[in-house]
Amino acid sequence: MNGAMNIDNLSPYILTLVTFAPLVGALLLTVLPRRDREIRIISLIFSLLTFFLSLHLPVHFHRSLSGFQYEINEAWISSPNIHYHMGVDGISMWLVVLTTFLTPLCVLISWKSIHDRVKEFFILLLILETALIGVFTSLDLFLFYFFWEATLIPMALLIGVFGHERKVYAAVKFFMYTMIASTFMLAAILWLYAHTGTFDFVVIRDQIARGTVPNFPAAAQWLFLGFFIAFAVKVPLFPFHTWLPDAHVEAPTAGSVLLAGVLLKMGTYGMLRFNLGLFPEQARSNAPWIMTLALIGIIYGALVAMVQPNMKKLIAYSSVSHLGFVVLGIFSFTQLGLNGAMFVMLAHGVSTGGLFMLAGILHERRHTYEIREFGGLASITPVYATSYLFIVLASVGLPLMNGFIGEFLVLSGAFHARPIYGILGATGVIWSACYLLWMYQRVFYGKVTNPINNSMGDMLGVEKAAVWPCAAMALVMGVAPILWLGAIDPAVHATLNPIAQMLSKVVGQ
Repeated sequence: MNGAMNIDNLSPYILTLVTFAPLVGALLLTVLPRRDREIRIISLIFSLLTFFLSLHLPVHFHRSLSGFQYEINEAWISSPNIHYHMGVDGISMWLVVLTTFLTPLCVLISWKSIHDRVKEFFILLLILETALIGVFTSLDLFLFYFFWEATLIPMALLIGVFGHERKVYAAVKFFMYTMIASTFMLAAILWLYAHTGTFDFVVIRDQIARGTVPNFPAAAQWLFLGFFIAFAVKVPLFPFHTWLPDAHVEAPTAGSVLLAGVLLKMGTYGMLRFNLGLFPEQARSNAPWIMTLALIGIIYGALVAMVQPNMKKLIAYSSVSHLGFVVLGIFSFTQLGLNGAMFVMLAHGVSTGGLFMLAGILHERRHTYEIREFGGLASITPVYATSYLFIVLASVGLPLMNGFIGEFLVLSGAFHARPIYGILGATGVIWSACYLLWMYQRVFYGKVTNPINNSMGDMLGVEKAAVWPCAAMALVMGVAPILWLGAIDPAVHATLNPIAQMLSKVVGQ
């Protein structure tokens, strides 16, 4: 354990507390009687407790340091050599906070909409939160893979049990796509263990950097692809995206929020941490075709979103487009690009999470996501319309909102890597404004063509409590991005160092 990080008595245990507090809540719910109100309250208490515990991480984080902080490294299983090794840097810390920020909002948005199997729903939600946090805090590859796979079961059950008409089909498709892709990563992890004798990410990274891993040069490309396939499907990067629209459309609102807000970020986080961290040379040589796929995803996702008649499917395809920006920034290998990629991850989680909650509110009243069913809602539900517009403008990338900062940095980094990447990527910003604003115009303006919409009520207090924190966070991130970038920058610099050293050697030769 890093003694320098023992700021107070809580710091050595904070990652364990944050990771497993939701699981404790889930276990408590299993023994409680089926009183729906008490179950909702306890779920909210544990999700809020986890969020407040997670705030310890940025508050006491040493922003000038690039290494892992709040580390805990204890022997867990002697054979094979598996350690309970956890830690966060400026990259993973904010993804942990994003997860703990969105989960209580998911509890609130599900307060009125979940009527059957309420206990099971909130148990699955809290288990999913523990698994997601574990992915971002694990520094042992076995532990990472355990949490990675552990996210599949609660999310598949949330979709398959609590989703809409084609929920079982969507759940099975989601499960099969992501599980099969993960086996490639498992094979790569087992190869690394067989040749290094450890699952420890830091030890493996250092051995690769020193060139002491036997047969590594011959296997490096295959290992890179093993990790990359698992992460590309999770992002999802074009053309691995086909599971996403079905999963989003059929999932309950809370499932869509965590799927778009956090689960997709597991893929981009994996690329940043493992593909760049362990295989810098292969990442550099594969970058052209990966960036091409990212650009296709940006433009294709936006164009397909524009023609969607279903509001939720439109938001789902917008995720394909926005996550393309993240991959573009990561493989630009520039400080600007990687900083922007991290910021887009966080901004997308906040704003798209808000969009899915707002779509869920409409579905709760009308039981449809079809855009043609609406029109003129601004005069009927003014508070809802204003909240929706605010989140839409954040997603579009309006200056002083969270979407602008990340996209600007990504496009700057991409342009620095190769001007055509920046130019093509910038078209995605234009398309996103087109499909989101056009969708907003059709839903909220014009005449009320469907008489049933006249009886729609405006936002309830619990719905405001779920959506407005996303709106507030979108504004704060846009006005004061340095609060996030100050911690992200040193970690990104450390990630880019091996690539910069490799390039300097090549130039020197």
